[in-house]
Amino acid sequence: MHLCLHFAVLSSAQTRLLGKVAVITGGARGIGAATAQVFAENGAHVIIADILDEPGAKLADSIGGRYVHCDVSVEHDVERAVQLAIDWKGRLDIMFNNAGVPGPGGSIANLKMEHLMALLGVNLNGIVHGIKHAARAMIKGKNAGSIICSSSSAAIMGGLASHSYTLSKEAILGLARSTACELGVHGIRVNCVSPHGVPTEILMSAYRKVLGNPDLQPEDVSKIVGERGSLLRGRGGGWRMLLKPCCFWPVMMQDS
Repeated sequence: MHLCLHFAVLSSAQTRLLGKVAVITGGARGIGAATAQVFAENGAHVIIADILDEPGAKLADSIGGRYVHCDVSVEHDVERAVQLAIDWKGRLDIMFNNAGVPGPGGSIANLKMEHLMALLGVNLNGIVHGIKHAARAMIKGKNAGSIICSSSSAAIMGGLASHSYTLSKEAILGLARSTACELGVHGIRVNCVSPHGVPTEILMSAYRKVLGNPDLQPEDVSKIVGERGSLLRGRGGGWRMLLKPCCFWPVMMQDS
C-alpha cells in the first residue's frame, strides 16, 4: 500500500510540474543543475541564474530553458532573473534559491569580518533577494507559488562547516519559517532543503584541501561521506534522491 501511494504521489508531482515556470539560482552546476534537469524532464520551464555563464548557458540550451547572469548578492540581478520569467512565460511558479559559497574556515578568534560580510552577501542576502522578488511576482500575478531555499545540515549540527557558513545557513531556516507565515495567505509556500554530504563543488573543495588531494572527484567524496560516514549510511552522492522534496514541494497543496 505504501509503495502504491509513493508512486501515485511521484506521478502526481511529475504531472503537476508540467508548464510550471521556475527560476533556479546557482543552477549552473551541482544541486542547482541537477534540479534544473529534473524540473525540465517533468515539464517545467526553467531559468538558470548563475555567475558561471558558459556552463549555465550550455545547460539552459540543453533543457530548452533560459540563462541569465546573476550575482545573487546584487539585488538588481535577482530582480532581473525573476523579470525574465515574467517576460518569457508571463508568470513565476517556483523560485529555488540555491546559490551559495563556502567561505573560509578557521578559529572564531581569527575571523575577519570582511570575509563574513562577503559570505553573508551571497548566502543570506541572496536568499532575501530571491524570496522578496519571487513573492512580489507571485502576489502581483495572483498565482500560488513555491519558494525553496537551500540551507544545510550545518545549520542543525555543529562542527560541520565554517562558522560563517553555519551562521548563514541557520539564518536561512529562520527566514523561511518567518516568510512562510506571511506569504501563506497568498498561497505561497516557503520551504528549505538542508543537504548533508552531497558532493557539490563546495564539498569537494573542502575535502581536497583537508586531504591534500587536488584530483579528488565527486565519487570519492560520496564514499567518504556516504559508505564510510556515520550519517548517510551509504547514500552519498544521491542528487536525485535529494531532489525528491524539491519536486514535491512546488506541487503539494496546490489546486492548479
